[in-house]
Amino acid sequence: MFATGIENSVPTIDGGRTRIDEMDSCHHYTRWREDFALVSEMGICYLRYGPPIHSSWLGPDHYDWSFADETFAELKRRNIAPIVDLCHFGVPDWIGDFQNPDFPEQFSRYARAFAERFGWVQLYTPVNEMYICATFSARYGWWNEQLASDRAFVTALKHLVKANVLAMQSILQVRPDAIFIQSESSEYYHAESPAAIGPAELMNSQRFLSLDLNYGRRIDSEMYEYLFDNGMTREEYHFFLGNKLKQHCIMGNDYYITNEHRVAENGVTQASGEIFGYSEITRQYHRRYRLPVMHTETNLAQGSSGREAVDWLWKQWANVLRVRNDGVPVVGFTWYSLTDQTDWDVALREKRGTVNAVGLFDLDRRIRPVGKAFQRLIRQWRDVLPTQSLCLTVPVVMPSDAGGDQEAHQRARAREMG
Repeated sequence: MFATGIENSVPTIDGGRTRIDEMDSCHHYTRWREDFALVSEMGICYLRYGPPIHSSWLGPDHYDWSFADETFAELKRRNIAPIVDLCHFGVPDWIGDFQNPDFPEQFSRYARAFAERFGWVQLYTPVNEMYICATFSARYGWWNEQLASDRAFVTALKHLVKANVLAMQSILQVRPDAIFIQSESSEYYHAESPAAIGPAELMNSQRFLSLDLNYGRRIDSEMYEYLFDNGMTREEYHFFLGNKLKQHCIMGNDYYITNEHRVAENGVTQASGEIFGYSEITRQYHRRYRLPVMHTETNLAQGSSGREAVDWLWKQWANVLRVRNDGVPVVGFTWYSLTDQTDWDVALREKRGTVNAVGLFDLDRRIRPVGKAFQRLIRQWRDVLPTQSLCLTVPVVMPSDAGGDQEAHQRARAREMG
């Protein structure tokens, strides 16, 4: 699956008084028809895309689907398969933030309502980058609740992952053959001295927490103590252990040049740049979860020549081919996003309007050198790696009220998906 995305982050800052709406700042609300035409012209068949949650979800069981009705009808007409991104770093004002314990259940109802209205959609990312959202909102104090403590981080994380799990359950009740492509940041923490080994090992365990809980994987004793010391209850932990949805999932992982970190002995981190790279870190995640993989996000800001981004695209694609040739079932690759973004140079902590030149197209919808390179890559490789329809042809898991041996169907599907 060759893919791109349309950035739909909507976190709040300034104590909830200011919302950062990337669809607005990148002019998608007024140019969405043009944006979808560009996707088609690129030869891209898959688009990470979702309705703006803050203006679509107006209250409990109260929705405004007017924008989604128009945009998703056009995607269907163009035969662009959306990978629907329902929650991207923010919630509506009436929910508040990710400390709200009502969020998971309410979000699952929102996800079900979307699935009922757009029954032709099969591919979903219910909650985007759960680990990063919890980190930036409740550990660094940058977004939404703007808290900075381990307890706030664990609270946000367990609510985000529970929301994702409940949303998957709700969507499957409507569409039993739905497939969920997690988009999660793939991180690594390097100790810069022997004294930093302990803090780095702790962070390298914490980076897996969102996916461990999401896939119902038992965590190690150190992380067990960490979660319980910071507010997770026995009942909450067993909810995650009882989650049996892994067979419906593809492990989407995101990799940027900022995903690797140097750790000092006092636990302070700084960006290390690319040390291991996508292939090595992806092997670590695949060994842990044994799921098909999709590279769901990457980009690099480009200078005046655009050469930096073109070289980064080539390097990421070479890494994808490397892990695929090593036996990791890689089923997709994404340049994120279709157009330039704004204010990611300050991690959306301020509303400056600074354009970040990371898109396949600039904000005037002129193609960038990396856009031409991605178009060429797709054209050259799509017949060599014929994966364009993989996600639409995997065996369907029968719903529980259907006839036949449901467990046999699940086992067959698990074998098909590696």
